[in-house]
Amino acid sequence: MRPINAVRTMLTLASVLSFSACTATVRPRAGVVYVQQAPPRRVVEVIGVPPSRAHLWIEGHHEWRGRDYVWIPGRYELAPQGFRRYEPGRWVHERAGWYWQEGRWR
Repeated sequence: MRPINAVRTMLTLASVLSFSACTATVRPRAGVVYVQQAPPRRVVEVIGVPPSRAHLWIEGHHEWRGRDYVWIPGRYELAPQGFRRYEPGRWVHERAGWYWQEGRWR
């Protein structure tokens, strides 16, 4: 095979493989519930005075209840030993739909 034909064959093969990767189907994550309806906008909450300096605010969020979203209000919680901040949960959008990613202590 001539060098030019070998390069052309390699480029053709590379473009076919890259195109096939773009058209692959997306597999939903195991154990994740996907919702086709986007979550509503966040509710603006009035944050009161914390019960103590050790309490941190956990903001409210919308929760999917099978047919519609329900607002779960924010609350104060005591930070677990060794944790100083809370990373809030959030709704994540993928091709399969929306899913809730739980918040966690850091």
